[in-house]
Parts: sequence; C-alpha cells; structure tokens
Amino acid sequence: MEKRNFQRELDQIIEENQREGKTPVLLLHSCCAPCSSYCLEYLSRFFSITLFYYNPNITEKEEYRHRVEEQMRLIREMPVDNPITFMEGRYEPDRFFEAAKGLEDEPEGGKRCEECFRLRLEEAAVKAVEIGADYFTTTLSISPLKNTPLLNAIGEELAQRYGVSYLPSDFKKKDGYKRSVELSGEYGLYRQNYCGCVYSKREAKERKSKGTVVRELKM
Repeated sequence: MEKRNFQRELDQIIEENQREGKTPVLLLHSCCAPCSSYCLEYLSRFFSITLFYYNPNITEKEEYRHRVEEQMRLIREMPVDNPITFMEGRYEPDRFFEAAKGLEDEPEGGKRCEECFRLRLEEAAVKAVEIGADYFTTTLSISPLKNTPLLNAIGEELAQRYGVSYLPSDFKKKDGYKRSVELSGEYGLYRQNYCGCVYSKREAKERKSKGTVVRELKM
C-alpha cells in the first residue's frame, strides 16, 4: 500500500477551499498550548477555528488547570488571521481510566495511547457535529512521538460514524514541530515532559532516574 502524504492531502483541501472563496469552520482538538501554537498560526489563515480542549488523560487537577490556562493565554496573545474561539471540554479523568483499564502496563505509544487518542478524537467529532463544523482534526500529529497514520485512521473512522469531515494532518511537516518549539519560546509557554496521564508520568520519572533524555515534547 502506498504511504499517504497527509500534509499534501491537507494542502489540496486548503487550495480547493481557497479557489471557492471559502473559510470553513474547523474544530481543532488541542492537546496543549505548545503543540497548538504552530497549528493555530498555520491553520488560522485558512479556517475559522474553534479550539477544543479535551484531555481527560491529564489526571492531576492542578496540572490540568495549568495547561488550560496556558492554552487560553496563547489564544489571547497570539495574532492570527481569523478569530479563534476557545471551547473547554469536560474534565473527566474517570473516562480515561476506564479506557485504559487493563492497559496500565502498556508502554507509551502502545494500545493504551491508541485508546486515549480514540477517546479524545471521538469527543472532538461529537463537538464538531454540535457546532456545525465543516471539519475536525487534532494537534497531536505535530509530535514526532505520535503515530500519525493511526491518528488519521481513527479520525477518518469517526468522521464516517458521525457524519463530519476529518481534516487529514501531519503537522510536524513543513518544520511544524520546530516552529512550535520556537513559538513556545517566544510566548514562554509551559512545556511538559509527559503527556499528562499517570502512566506517562511514571515512565518520565523512570527515564530521568536512568539518565535517559527524550528531547521531543510529549502531548
């Protein structure tokens, strides 16, 4: 099977909408402010964005609020072409623990992460339908550590189920990840070293104790 170029597919959708003079409504699921920075800078030129913050995997309330506040601050301070609407989902870590049940000892990037992706993307699809968005997608593909084909496959499956288009994405392309690091520095954003769940935090501590360095941002 030919390997898909998700960035090229996104470029084609953008070009088609521009030719038709459209500024579609996009519901953009955000995992955190640093990852959303480049995505917002890039996509706000072509879409009217509702940024949807839904991350029940963040299992410490203080950590969750810190990340939400950083996301809101970025939206306030960052100049964009089209206004961005912020929408915060419910904080419900019990849903994440239910999804992760039996997968607690899976390595990061394994089946537990897949279930977490599905949980967050499904809620994004539901919200996209509620607000009448033309598309939905997620910032998660900006991470070099995330499985981009899997994210897109889940998104497209949910798009069929809920009747709303999924915007294919691989935001690490075009130096997107590099730009997100630059923007994080410009805005002094809090950059966490674990995705937010207790399991990834445990792995981060184990890496630190062993002296292992993971340079890429976790989401």
